[in-house]
Amino acid sequence: MRAIVVTDQAAGTAGMTLAERPEPQGAALAGLSGANYGDVVVQVHASGFTGDELSWPSTWVDRLGRDRTPSIPGHEVAGVVTALSYGTTGLSVGQRVFGLTDWVRDGTLAEYVAVEARNLAPLPGDVDFTEGAALVMSGLTAWQGLFEHGRLRAGQTVLVHGAAGVVGSMATQLAREAGAYVIGTGRAAGRQTALDFGAQEFVDLENDALEEIGRVDLVFDVLGGDIAMRSARLIRAGGTLVTITGPTEARPAQGLAVDFVVVPDRAQLSEIVRRARDGRVRTNIGEVATLDDAVAAFNPTERVNGKTIIRVRP
Repeated sequence: MRAIVVTDQAAGTAGMTLAERPEPQGAALAGLSGANYGDVVVQVHASGFTGDELSWPSTWVDRLGRDRTPSIPGHEVAGVVTALSYGTTGLSVGQRVFGLTDWVRDGTLAEYVAVEARNLAPLPGDVDFTEGAALVMSGLTAWQGLFEHGRLRAGQTVLVHGAAGVVGSMATQLAREAGAYVIGTGRAAGRQTALDFGAQEFVDLENDALEEIGRVDLVFDVLGGDIAMRSARLIRAGGTLVTITGPTEARPAQGLAVDFVVVPDRAQLSEIVRRARDGRVRTNIGEVATLDDAVAAFNPTERVNGKTIIRVRP
């Protein structure tokens, strides 16, 4: 199969190539030997990636710290199940699915990927594969940040940083849909986009005074650093700062600070895609490229506003 591979951490994107790799063996999955229990093989139709994946240790080594190159990046997938491992339940061959693959295994910038069945959810037939792939990372990250870690409730006020971005725009929509009042932040150029996605106010972080917004119940942070520190001071007693930028020194005086890494969740994916079908949330796609152009898409020369999706099959 064709796949994007990386072999040299020092080379970064310069060492990324489109190459031939062995396909995941569907026949091996059907038996007890040589298979990971609970895996399925997915024919990839659309794939998503995170721009800093080449800095992740999991791109280069497995859980035991062993070199796993050449490795295939990309961990968001929408496609069709082509094979099931022994004992797999809940999915069937020919079923349309979408989901998030394991960080320490070969990813989705390929024609096929082996993934744990529990990491996938059914993708309804009226949702395009491109949209399905774009819902995965943004949807799960926003959902888990707001509802699992942030314990968002109707009537609360949420400060969403990067509200015009891929994750921030999804967090804005889910928070509004849950009955929260949403204040978005970002660059001035993102004001209208953030408002279009549902933010009720917008703060230009370069020109407006963040501290003038008053108190909030929850901060959804994608920026970290000084912005996170300043935001922590705005949180009401009992509130929460949730960040996806890693461990933070920012601490609300009378609240919680939580940093988290997104995890796969079938039930949450099903809730997210149901909202997409109902028109309650929409994706923020900036570019769609082919697998032939995936290396260039991974390392763009200009800023892309929105999610880049690799359409592996037409």
